[in-house]
Amino acid sequence: MSTIRSYRPADLEALYDVCIRTGHNGGDATGLYQDPRILPDIFTGPYLALRPELAFVLADEEDRAVGYIIGAADTPAFVDDFRRDWLPTVAGRYPEGSGAGRDAQRIRELHHPEWMWHEELAEYPAHLHIDLLPEAQGKGAGRALMGTYLAALRDRGVRRVHLGMSAANHGARAFYDRLGFRELHRTGDGGGVTLGRETD
Repeated sequence: MSTIRSYRPADLEALYDVCIRTGHNGGDATGLYQDPRILPDIFTGPYLALRPELAFVLADEEDRAVGYIIGAADTPAFVDDFRRDWLPTVAGRYPEGSGAGRDAQRIRELHHPEWMWHEELAEYPAHLHIDLLPEAQGKGAGRALMGTYLAALRDRGVRRVHLGMSAANHGARAFYDRLGFRELHRTGDGGGVTLGRETD
């Protein structure tokens, strides 16, 4: 029986592992990057460091993290904090302009976090990331995690939230559609989609 609880610093490496193992359209991204930690250093670590109060863990019977939901209630403020407080802690591992292929793209994202925010999202100020290992999926845990996170946003007076995803991740899209998310934006190449919904 899985449980949902608040993040603890001891969960860090387990959550990094979840991010990597689900980082390629829901599948394992371990072999796709020269240094696969680039993924959680963009999409997990900064939230645990900067917004731990909005980090919730799905833990198995042995209290091992098998999933999580993280995010920020105010995305523009998070982008500022990412650049000022998080980037200096990891930039030396991924020098700007380094890498090739997928690595180069992620390193650009790390050094230029402004990609997280667009003015057209002004009515959807919060955002989230949710990842579950395959063995934790299909049992209602994702819906429960989402409910926990949306309740935390409501407690902070936040009315709308958005998320970004790969258009190729059809399983995740079906999950978000079932939870009432709707499409807000699609990248010019069609590869990326932004979805949003009310928090209530």
